[in-house]
Amino acid sequence: MSAQLPVAEPAEVRRAAFRLVRADRRAFAVVLGLNSAAAAVGLVGPWLLGRIIDEVRAGSGVDVVDRMALAIVVCAVAQLLLARWARYTGHRFGERTLARIRETFVERALALPASVVERAGTGDLTARGTADVTAVGTTLRDAGPELLITSVQALFILSAVLVLDPLLGACGVLGLLSIWCALRWYLRRARTAYLAEGAATSEVAEIVAATASGARTVEAFGLRRRRITASREALETSRRTRMRTLFLRNVFFPAVEISYEIPVVAVLLVGGALHAGGGMSLGTVVTAALYLRQLSEPLDLLLQRVEQLQSSSASFARVEGLAQAPRAGSGRSPAPAGDRIDVTGVRYAYDRGGEVLHGVDLTVTPGERLAVVGPSGAGKSTLCRLLAGIDAPRSGSVTVGGVPIAALDPEQLRRQVVLVTQEHHVFLGTVRDNLLIAEPGATDDELWAALAAVGAGDWAGELPDGLDTALGSDGFRTDGSQAQQLALARVVLADPHTVILDEATALLDPTTARHTERALAAVLEGRTVIAIAHRLHTAHDADRVAVMEEGRLTERGTHDELVAANGAYAALWRSWHGDGHQSPSA
Repeated sequence: MSAQLPVAEPAEVRRAAFRLVRADRRAFAVVLGLNSAAAAVGLVGPWLLGRIIDEVRAGSGVDVVDRMALAIVVCAVAQLLLARWARYTGHRFGERTLARIRETFVERALALPASVVERAGTGDLTARGTADVTAVGTTLRDAGPELLITSVQALFILSAVLVLDPLLGACGVLGLLSIWCALRWYLRRARTAYLAEGAATSEVAEIVAATASGARTVEAFGLRRRRITASREALETSRRTRMRTLFLRNVFFPAVEISYEIPVVAVLLVGGALHAGGGMSLGTVVTAALYLRQLSEPLDLLLQRVEQLQSSSASFARVEGLAQAPRAGSGRSPAPAGDRIDVTGVRYAYDRGGEVLHGVDLTVTPGERLAVVGPSGAGKSTLCRLLAGIDAPRSGSVTVGGVPIAALDPEQLRRQVVLVTQEHHVFLGTVRDNLLIAEPGATDDELWAALAAVGAGDWAGELPDGLDTALGSDGFRTDGSQAQQLALARVVLADPHTVILDEATALLDPTTARHTERALAAVLEGRTVIAIAHRLHTAHDADRVAVMEEGRLTERGTHDELVAANGAYAALWRSWHGDGHQSPSA
């Protein structure tokens, strides 16, 4: 089970909602005013109908009835126009507010440390950014305006009944107590149930994403049944949470539907008795009954939207929860005094595993090419993550220029150290868009130079629109090596003083990989390069080689020195060189 990201408490969700309203308070005030005007006009019709009944019983002529009937029609048309205008304004308010939520979510997601995202799992973050944000958006666009309209209508109708006759109004309000009881029962259980449903959805998304991305590994190690079992367990948990929320709705809505009739029946019984005794006019009884009957529609919509509001409130709590997650490099850190990297007494253990680094000491001088080699599971990638500031050591220190690397804010870190792995991403947009991510102020000449530096100039130069060629499913589709070259070109543009290469050329064929590595080395002349060396020619060309075994640095020196020492590195070199330059276990 992944360590999921935080979820905001109800008070924090309310504060976030108030901030969104304040950000567009003028539009919100217009929506509220239009809804109030529409609700007020809607009260005129039943009142006039009651007057018509009383006027007819009193013997008034047809002209009086015609005038009142015309007024009813005019009020109905006015209510329709005001309601449409209010709905239109409400939808515009909702879309602007949704845009703010999406922008804030993206900003917060990009500020999350990579280690936090990895521990939580991409499924949780993906579910929050898709299903949860969509649920909030639907509520803002559709449920929000309707909730305002129905709330104002219900309030005006109840007020009108009380003003018309306090006794009949009291009967109507007492008749609504059963709805209040059902609503309290539902609200006490709904938030927890919907949060559990959202967490289960995140877990399903995480398992599907992990299984899909690791499909080859699953097949290679015969893990199909295990992954199917895990998927079924996650789906079963999701099914149970959905059945729980369905049960709540199946109890809540029938109870509410029955409760709608109670106020109308109470008013008709009490009003009928009073009318029979001469204490109330028939028009007043009819008007009160029509008001309460009219109340059923806004109440029905209101309670339906309350159900949706519980679901979207849980989604909003998950979206807003990112505000509580730790941010990468919070606060401005001191500027490093130099480019030297020092690793001192570093120990590190992952949350659900044993210690993987045991007292590692290493110094990387500016401009040095260091190759880190060793068998699979030796701790090479973990060491690179610490050097790149993705994780902080459990004990010891990893510093650049005397400043802890993990404490650097993102902008400082990007200028100091960049980690390049075999994982890469091509963003939807043009070639230029994909490159300007690293250096927004770069010129076209600099972009072409970066592409040429990593061996991508030939295929990029043949694109139909050059740097303006769209990439992705609707444009030019890059293969694995081209996508990786784009990632390397971004490194060239970022221009850090230290580059860490962790299988950065793993998807390239040996010839292309060697060409790319040489081109990148030429561009990074005078800069520090730390490479996880899976092809030992990288170690051969390095200034120094560090050998890792079982989380410890066991050998350090030049290629020739380590071969002559006849230790672990010499064994790796003989194995690789003697088998036709095949990569050793990594």
